[in-house]
Amino acid sequence: MNDERVKLVLASGSPRRLALLEQVGLEPDMLNPTLIDELARKNEAPRTLAKRLARTKAEATVQAKQVQDLGTGRFIVAADTVVASGRRIIPKPDSIDEAAAALHLLSGRAHRVYTGICIVTPRDSYRQRVVETKVRFKRLSREDIESYLMSGEWRDKAGGYAIQGRADAFVRSINGSYSNVVGLPLYETVTLLEGAGFPVYYNWFNAG
Repeated sequence: MNDERVKLVLASGSPRRLALLEQVGLEPDMLNPTLIDELARKNEAPRTLAKRLARTKAEATVQAKQVQDLGTGRFIVAADTVVASGRRIIPKPDSIDEAAAALHLLSGRAHRVYTGICIVTPRDSYRQRVVETKVRFKRLSREDIESYLMSGEWRDKAGGYAIQGRADAFVRSINGSYSNVVGLPLYETVTLLEGAGFPVYYNWFNAG
């Protein structure tokens, strides 16, 4: 494959996922945010939901006209992150009350963060992976929760918190990928891209 024709599309408008890709020297040629129904189906497990939503985002991006206009040689990265306490999914809160309820639930407990990754190759082959990280919070005081809510960092965050921000002070332990909790597990994403034929390290070599 001619490396000069290879393009990378991130099926997201998330500044966190973009920053993570750029951190490992991968700058997308296009951002293609997708609007999909992210509600879990009845009795759907958190891991299954993360995998399904990533695939759905990838499929929607494949059909987007601006992506098709890129022509051949485009790779797509789609991802979705789900936070769960046991089998209970903690969605992105729509209000400060929902964010408070999420933090109360996570207080003093371990929870799991699942990110589904879906890579689409230029031949429209789909490669998927779900990455799981276990996170344990300290017991949060009323002041902890109220101060965090006032910071506004909970907005548009799965589970109602951003580990890359103030909430890192709540984390007693983490078992697994840190970047997964931020929103995109880098080791697995790079491994999938490399295995699919994307010239990851060619981009590093030419970065300067």
